Amino acid sequence: MENRYFESILVTGGCGFIGANFIRHLLEGGHYDGRVVNIDKLTYAGNLENLAGIADRFEGRYHFVHGDICDGDLVGSIMEKHAIDAFCHFAAESHVDRSIAGPGAFVETNVNGTFALLEAARERSDKIKLFHHVSTDEVYGSLGNEGYFTEETAYDPSSPYSASKAASDHLMRAYHRTYGLPVTISNCSNNYGPYQFPEKLIPLMILNALDSKPLPVYGQGKNVRDWLYVEDHCHAIWQIMTHGRTGQTYNVGGRCEKTNLNVVESICDILEKIPGDSGRGEKRSLIQFVKDRPGHDHRYAINCDFIERELGWSPTVSFDQGLAKTIFWYMENQDWVRNVKSGDYRNWISQHYGKDRK
Repeated sequence: MENRYFESILVTGGCGFIGANFIRHLLEGGHYDGRVVNIDKLTYAGNLENLAGIADRFEGRYHFVHGDICDGDLVGSIMEKHAIDAFCHFAAESHVDRSIAGPGAFVETNVNGTFALLEAARERSDKIKLFHHVSTDEVYGSLGNEGYFTEETAYDPSSPYSASKAASDHLMRAYHRTYGLPVTISNCSNNYGPYQFPEKLIPLMILNALDSKPLPVYGQGKNVRDWLYVEDHCHAIWQIMTHGRTGQTYNVGGRCEKTNLNVVESICDILEKIPGDSGRGEKRSLIQFVKDRPGHDHRYAINCDFIERELGWSPTVSFDQGLAKTIFWYMENQDWVRNVKSGDYRNWISQHYGKDRK
């Protein structure tokens, strides 16, 4: 088992859902005492509020750069300025529906952006201890009612999103095999938890249910996903970065299969039990089945025996625990919700970060 220490980590997409939770995991959780540099383009899902207070609390150890990972010169200058010796690559367009409507952005960020980062790392490979790439179980395609994805499962992506992530995974392996770049890859199941943009299933249903709005469910809600609480995922990533074998892929799952309808019904049931929510009627009555999306994979399920066996990681937060924590977080952070929905914070971003990217 490896035992790595990093002086300075470049986190890409650190203002997004999982990236922000990962930075908080490292700094607030006391898991890392080095420097974290966060580069984020601040697209619709990248939100500075996800890391509110971090810069002040960890002055000198946390730095934010407003920029595009496709800008190789910018990435190179960040690496030189901050003596970067590790990457943790989250930055990606990540919503299947958006990829169906506009696949170009997914190819640009997920494929070309990953390529630009790899080139910047290759040019300074003598200084890089590890390049970790965070990917998805969607690259494996769709499962039937039985079986699980393993690290040896063949890729069979169904959407422009999953195809772009599959391409980025292949680039990572190619740079390891061709250039000897030290890389690791993780393919995770569906994450949920604080700071997730409200277009995704769980936060969308929480917020709609709180406002007594319809809860749209694709098809008959029978599509199955494996759910992983984001804090468990962050712990897995750090285990891989510090102890994982270079060139190795690790599947990270929650051992928690649920149909989409099960998930929505669970949200409704928890909200019905909260004091002060009486008088709004049965939450389940808000569920509405809508036309299924094209190429909707039936089932994802990860076998995470390998990471458990090799690195000693396993999920610790049950779905009921994680879902309750997530619901209460959204209820207690209504200012965050309003700002994200309104997009008002973008004016602040353009004023403060419109020109200064370094």
